[in-house]
Amino acid sequence: MSVVTRFAPSPTGALHIGGARTALFNWLYARGRGGKFLLRIEDTDKSRSTDENKQAILDGLTWLGLDWDGEPTSQAENAPRHVEVALEMLANGHAYKCFSTQDEIEAFRENARAEKQSTLFQSPWRDVPEADHPDLPYVIRLKAPRTGKTTLHDEVQGDVTWSNDQLDDMILLRSDGTPVYMLAVVVDDHDMGVTHVIRGDDHLANSFRQNLIYEAMGWEKPVLAHIPLIFGPDGKKLSKRHGATGAAEYQQMGYPAAGMRNYLTRLGWSHGDDEFFSDEQAREWFDLSGIGKSPARFDFKKLANICGQHIAVTDDAALLQEVHEYLASVGEQALTDQQSDLLLRAMYCLKERAKTIPELLEKAHFSLVSRPLEIDEKAKAQLNDVSRGILSELTPQLQNASWTRDTLEGIVTSIAEAHDTKLGKLAGPLRAALAGRAVSPSVFDMMLVLGQEETIARLQDASD
Repeated sequence: MSVVTRFAPSPTGALHIGGARTALFNWLYARGRGGKFLLRIEDTDKSRSTDENKQAILDGLTWLGLDWDGEPTSQAENAPRHVEVALEMLANGHAYKCFSTQDEIEAFRENARAEKQSTLFQSPWRDVPEADHPDLPYVIRLKAPRTGKTTLHDEVQGDVTWSNDQLDDMILLRSDGTPVYMLAVVVDDHDMGVTHVIRGDDHLANSFRQNLIYEAMGWEKPVLAHIPLIFGPDGKKLSKRHGATGAAEYQQMGYPAAGMRNYLTRLGWSHGDDEFFSDEQAREWFDLSGIGKSPARFDFKKLANICGQHIAVTDDAALLQEVHEYLASVGEQALTDQQSDLLLRAMYCLKERAKTIPELLEKAHFSLVSRPLEIDEKAKAQLNDVSRGILSELTPQLQNASWTRDTLEGIVTSIAEAHDTKLGKLAGPLRAALAGRAVSPSVFDMMLVLGQEETIARLQDASD
């Protein structure tokens, strides 16, 4: 069987981080088995669905690196097919026309509450022959079993049993002839050839109602896998009070996409004790059996640590591209070609300790600024008359030096010894001169990245 998974977001809001993880699990399962990962936009709620939200979802998936097969499909555009299936169920006796009004339904429920009985509506039209139907508006309802139990197997939750008397005769077509979401999902999944439905466990109860449609149509049922929701550190459902909830927010905070994929994959799924892994390993290892039943807790510290490890091993050119994309996402000015070149040269001494793109850019400050440098207060304190005099002595010795770390360290060490001080004592003035800040990468790394001409020019500026 060729695996086909799908992600079916509703464009009524931005891509939630929980939805991003659901998409990731579907993507990993399909890609790891040579299958297809499809994208369906469930835009039947026209009052809340917007093109802006749809684009935000596509942008979020693209940033995360989750490519889908074919074009995204629109659930709303498939409405005629949904109607066709409802009418087929009506014709084969698995559905019926219900002429009950809202007032009648509410009266039924009030009476049921008074008698302390189930308020699930039981239509009096369920078995009324067509010949006795009035010429009035009606909905089409599915005939649900009234007795017995239904057991569905779920790859995460195991066997789940539901009492059939808890299933209502759900509406398939409204009185205006439009299909409901519950019908549309099943029809679309069937028509798209979806073999595995991997989604949040808040949809688990819906599976029993949707199962009735599969049975009424005689369709093959997909494998079910309902994954627990994501909780915040306090054990409550992840919400804005815990911090960012939208995928775009994490991009704008500068978390690298590879780190987010790694962290979200590990959030609720495990492969032994492995915490850090590549995309290739994730695709190879990911399986439904590794998903836990309990909600996963979002841990921002772990996210940062995983992201830092990915930044450290990312190819320099790929990391530079991620910097460009980050700056665009937050609306900041793009780097010039010269800045990009210097940043690329500096990557080797920046990425080992940065956990986010903003941290990387902070460390890269020395390579992105132009002369004359704006020197912060802490750095200014390092540039007194004595230190300026030492920098003035250092500058001519660098004029004809071979630009290697060993040579540079030798020259600076000699200057320090001549002034009866330690190399570390010169680091402060050198950082101030080269970066304009008291905290920066190694002064020798900065010299190597900036090159001889720029290094000397900055030292001269500081010693004047």
